[in-house]
Amino acid sequence: MTRGEIRNVILEIIEDIDEEADFETLDPDKPLRDQLDLDSMDFLDIVMELRKRYKLQIPEEEYPELATLNSCVHYLEPKLKDC
Repeated sequence: MTRGEIRNVILEIIEDIDEEADFETLDPDKPLRDQLDLDSMDFLDIVMELRKRYKLQIPEEEYPELATLNSCVHYLEPKLKDC
């Protein structure tokens, strides 16, 4: 998977969780939770969806790696390179 494809997957998952999410003003270097008003359950839904779609096991101690859109892409890129 390319960086762009991973980015699109993350945005698609977020949109499924929050249909009113506004990606027009999204800063890829700022925390997603702050910009999109995601709560902890929404964040867990993102992690669970990644697990369901790609069989990814993301340890809880690595959740901070998923804070921003860019950090999500950076973290997931090696894990999804063969998808």
